[in-house]
Amino acid sequence: MNPKAHESDSLPAPGPDALAQSEALTERIRAEIASAGGWLPFSRYMELALYAPGLGYYSGGAMKFGKRGDDGSDFVTAPEMSPLFSTTLARPVAQALRESGTRDLMEFGAGTGKLAAGLLNALKALDVPFDSYAIVDLSGELQERQRATIEADAPELASKVKWLSALPEHFEGVVIGNEVLDAMPVRLVVRKLGAWHERGVSWITDHFTFDDKPLLAALDDPLLAEIDETIDEVNDEPFIEYVSETHEAALAFTRTICTMLTRGAAFFIDYGFPRREFYHAQRAQGTLMCHYRHRAHGDPFLYPGLQDITAHVEFSGIAEAGTEAGADLLGFTSQARFLMNAGITDALSDLDPSDVRRFLPAANAVQKLLSEAEMGELFKVIAFSRGIDDTLAAFSSGDRSHTL
Repeated sequence: MNPKAHESDSLPAPGPDALAQSEALTERIRAEIASAGGWLPFSRYMELALYAPGLGYYSGGAMKFGKRGDDGSDFVTAPEMSPLFSTTLARPVAQALRESGTRDLMEFGAGTGKLAAGLLNALKALDVPFDSYAIVDLSGELQERQRATIEADAPELASKVKWLSALPEHFEGVVIGNEVLDAMPVRLVVRKLGAWHERGVSWITDHFTFDDKPLLAALDDPLLAEIDETIDEVNDEPFIEYVSETHEAALAFTRTICTMLTRGAAFFIDYGFPRREFYHAQRAQGTLMCHYRHRAHGDPFLYPGLQDITAHVEFSGIAEAGTEAGADLLGFTSQARFLMNAGITDALSDLDPSDVRRFLPAANAVQKLLSEAEMGELFKVIAFSRGIDDTLAAFSSGDRSHTL
């Protein structure tokens, strides 16, 4: 595979079984490149690296979620960081259920099951009636982990949980997606001296490499036309080269969810920016990022199938996709503002400060969730609705919908 020396030399090597899985996936991708004539769109490479059956990062057996690299995991998400995240999120979820008159929940990409278990318990504590909690997750390994977590942490409510293999045509209730949009395949595009290229993947001798192809029909591509206009509008200096992503998969997913949602609300929590911030000069080399053993780096060809590959979310496009599907934009704000509006500091104050072993870790976790230097500003919350007339308390101040 010949991973880049400056990346692989600083990262822990995988074990023999994991390496064999990665090599099998490498061979599969290499064969697809060959059958495609020597060049594959990066979006397809990313799709295979993450979701190839039995071999991809999310469809294979990698640990993924955890708090330390030495436990075999690659990153930690908010629900694993603190149970107060789930407790706080339950409040706007409960309000959406009440105001829409619905009784069902659906979560995408449920990770370890911590968010589901936390929401189940918190909704019960809030005395909110609900009938079912559906989980949509492609990973059989994660489904088993979710089942075990829910049975251990929310045993009285585990019977309400079910796993879906296909989406229903219509759904009434609340949809939740925490760090789902960033893991959807993106197309890499490059503007060189004003001309657009698509960045794909080729196989050279014994390793993958980026390979740019001119996009002759770029002027007819509305996404590229919008990117082109925004880059020039928000930046003073011209660029010799500007690298970015288009998010067709995330846009299609948003349209599907907002079409499926006939009544209720959909909450998506992820890192990213509105369009005018997304295409700022600070991101002229794109936002693609990989996570392996709790270390972030920029080489998507390192150990295929054993590392996460993500890109920041362009939230203006997500907002447009949802509203074009007929849903209302319920709100858009930073994670910090959303959680504070929803009462996370009140939840923290309910803990006994004299219980140092419990209080200090909780306070440190809340600080990470809220701090501008941590997750508080980079992460955003966007929500869509049908059948909810007013805004939710979680969007009552600091709503940034006007920036989309």
